[in-house]
Amino acid sequence: MTVKVVLVDDHSVVRSGLRRLLESHKSIEIVAEADTGESAYQVYGEILPDVMLMDISMPGMGGLEAAKRILQRYPQARIVIFSMHEAVSFAAQALKTGVKGYVTKTGVAEDLVQAVLDVAKGRTFLSQDVAQKVALQTLIGESNPLQQLTSREFEVFRLLAEGKRVEEVADMLKISQKTVANYYTLIKQKLSVNSPVEMVRLAMKHGLIDAA
Repeated sequence: MTVKVVLVDDHSVVRSGLRRLLESHKSIEIVAEADTGESAYQVYGEILPDVMLMDISMPGMGGLEAAKRILQRYPQARIVIFSMHEAVSFAAQALKTGVKGYVTKTGVAEDLVQAVLDVAKGRTFLSQDVAQKVALQTLIGESNPLQQLTSREFEVFRLLAEGKRVEEVADMLKISQKTVANYYTLIKQKLSVNSPVEMVRLAMKHGLIDAA
């Protein structure tokens, strides 16, 4: 049985590499590609693939927001997030959204193939490095306040914590500056932070940005 996959990444070189890797497995076929979250949503509805493999960080609607919208419209959708982010917070947000697979770009290539095959069968797949961190966090009972955030709030929080200005975030996410400012107010309330410095410290603590 062939697993039909849609690739979503804003870099054509990355998509090309992913296509070669996945199609080297005889039971995987790439049926379409998309370069934004918006186009991913549209393509999913047109094709209804077995699995959608999507980057988490893209201009406009990011992977988390796109996944959330696809799953709201198509609850049966099976989505694997492929990300450079190894922090538990990213994986936790993805799983909360309903994503079934989370693979880091620093992991082994076989993980990606296995994630697609497992998720196509209705299973959940996490990269070993992420799975270990999730298990450890659960074991020690560490709470993660970032899980209170919606996928869009999480995206705004991450970008602001990285030092992006409100107008930059608005441009990157294709939303108004007023909307970003409103999100910022909600985020501060949910996380009980009162300044940009506190926001950066919280982001560093949970691995969203490099301590350097």
